[in-house]
Amino acid sequence: MIGRLTGLLIEKHPPWIVVDVHGVGYELEASMNTLVALPAPGENVSLYTHLTIRDDAHLLYGFGREHERALFRALIKVSGVGPKLALAILSGMDEDAFMRCVRDDDSKALTRLPGVGKKTAERLIIDMRDRFPDWEQSHAPLALEATSGRPAPRDSLADAEAALVSLGYKLTEAAKMLADVDPNQSTEALIKAALTQRMSG
Repeated sequence: MIGRLTGLLIEKHPPWIVVDVHGVGYELEASMNTLVALPAPGENVSLYTHLTIRDDAHLLYGFGREHERALFRALIKVSGVGPKLALAILSGMDEDAFMRCVRDDDSKALTRLPGVGKKTAERLIIDMRDRFPDWEQSHAPLALEATSGRPAPRDSLADAEAALVSLGYKLTEAAKMLADVDPNQSTEALIKAALTQRMSG
């Protein structure tokens, strides 16, 4: 089992990243919360990981905080929730926001996430209530580092739209989410702004 990787971030194509560890490039899929907090390619990173083994693929997921990985692992134990949906949930809200939804029976907030209908939201609230470790302890957020050499706005928008579609949003929905966002930002910032706007809408 691969539990953690430390190495050079060499590629960032949301939701995918590649980390070079002593000459071996590990491809990981990460939540948008983790991606937004990562530095620009060329910087060193350290990520907690979860490996999923299927008949047709070995998939590696990366997390900036151990707390986020713990929630991911709890989510994929819920009936009907696979890694893709778990990652979409973690991209749409952080661990503490998810905890509040469970604690307050806020299924409406959960249904704003792609792939989460009313029944899935209710199942998540019921099943997750007993699965939480001690979520109340404070967890420092990842530091958001400034990135240089941002791509042109059009490229950033296209990449952000593709990333939102990969999370489960329809193309028209992704375009609408990005329509009111300032295009002069990095891809990661565009995605985060679109997701924040969606959850508060």
